[in-house]
Amino acid sequence: MPHPCLSCGACCAFYRVSFHWSEAEPALGGVVPPELTVALRSHERAMRGTASGTPRCVALDAEIGRYSRCSIHPVRPQPCRDVPASLEFGEPSRQCDNARVAHGLPPLTSADWIWREAAANDRDGNPDDDDAPNDGGTPPPPALPPPIAA
Repeated sequence: MPHPCLSCGACCAFYRVSFHWSEAEPALGGVVPPELTVALRSHERAMRGTASGTPRCVALDAEIGRYSRCSIHPVRPQPCRDVPASLEFGEPSRQCDNARVAHGLPPLTSADWIWREAAANDRDGNPDDDDAPNDGGTPPPPALPPPIAA
């Protein structure tokens, strides 16, 4: 089961995404594409499409509730990084729940994260080999002898 945000997109089509203008200023290390933003106030910009009465981020590629993808996910602004999916880290998220309900989706529940717990239980906790399954320290079985040709 994929991350619930990949079949949602509600927050990207519910909130204004405003942030400090420097996040879209390459000369200052900003990584948000400036052409996807609009000026709000002297020190604030917003993602294009989110400052209207019916917000929808220009970077959102989605059919709300079916599939969702942020086309600039690696360089999204800080407010997008700051809103967790509800219960993703064990706590409800009012922002997530409100956006989902506004789009006719139910709030996320603990059951939406069971797949993640199962995946985490298959890891050994070592951040240097996150793709290694947890073998509990058990050595691998001895190699089988090569097959004998008939």
